[in-house]
Amino acid sequence: MSHASIAPQDKSPLHAVLSWLLRNHIWVFLALTVAVFSLASPYFMTVNNLGNILTQAAFIGILAIGMTMVMIDGEIDLSVGAILALASALAIGLQDHMGTWPAIFVGLLSGAALGCLNGTLVALSGMHSFIVTLGALIGIRGLVFVYTGENALMVPDFAYTEIPEIYLGPVSLTAMIFLGLALLFQWVLSSTRHGRETYAVGDNIEAAHDAGIDVKRHKIINFTLCGTLAAVCGILLSMRLGTAEPNAGKIWELWTIIAVVLGGTRLQGGFGSMWMTIGGVLTLAVLRNGLRLLNTPNYVELMVMGAVLVLALVLDKVLNHKEDS
Repeated sequence: MSHASIAPQDKSPLHAVLSWLLRNHIWVFLALTVAVFSLASPYFMTVNNLGNILTQAAFIGILAIGMTMVMIDGEIDLSVGAILALASALAIGLQDHMGTWPAIFVGLLSGAALGCLNGTLVALSGMHSFIVTLGALIGIRGLVFVYTGENALMVPDFAYTEIPEIYLGPVSLTAMIFLGLALLFQWVLSSTRHGRETYAVGDNIEAAHDAGIDVKRHKIINFTLCGTLAAVCGILLSMRLGTAEPNAGKIWELWTIIAVVLGGTRLQGGFGSMWMTIGGVLTLAVLRNGLRLLNTPNYVELMVMGAVLVLALVLDKVLNHKEDS
């Protein structure tokens, strides 16, 4: 009798709709923000502006892909903005000494090495990644200032800035790289052993260890991926701007974390999706673009972003409660 009374409630259309909305909250939020800014500004829904939004989203998006992998593990990486700045500086600063592509390779290698170092320190020391990567953020940013002499580095050959100037309609190469990487890592999460292990480690680290997963090695790999993607972002940014600023990527780690949490990845790990992260990244990009089109003062933009972060944390709490119950 109890089974008969519960079954209809579980299958009711309202329950199904609410469940779907909770699981896909970010796409609903994105649709609402697009609708609001479409009504507020006649320039928002133009093809050029939508292309700009995708390109602007790509930089935080590439960082967010790596951050999603790390956060599903139950960790966090605060050093991505500083790694971005170092890779950007090396990719431009070394061109006079070794040529464009070797300099780009060294920039990528720096991100992979620093990500690996972060992961190794987290795995072997037992310290929380918040502390380890906060220290890395400060140290790497200091290294960037030393390397650049506290000045912006200018690209020696402006052919370097033409590399990302490839478009498929309104979609830039930078946006295509972001979407391609997002698809690749969604596949990694959903269809590979490493992806399954990522969820297992974040959900219950002791159970993952008992199941035979090399947790330390696994975390080092994800931190290395995160650092490498931060370097990719830095190099693409240096190509777009033609300069490497020592302050490049400053507080971008915060925008990245907001985007990932807004997309539903849990701060304590074990739950997340690259699709939802894309939604969080696009929502953030739409908000920032729309507010700038409306000539909103910078402090208002910061207040809105702060409110979005609080909303993301509330959603995280609500979704946690739903799953637990």
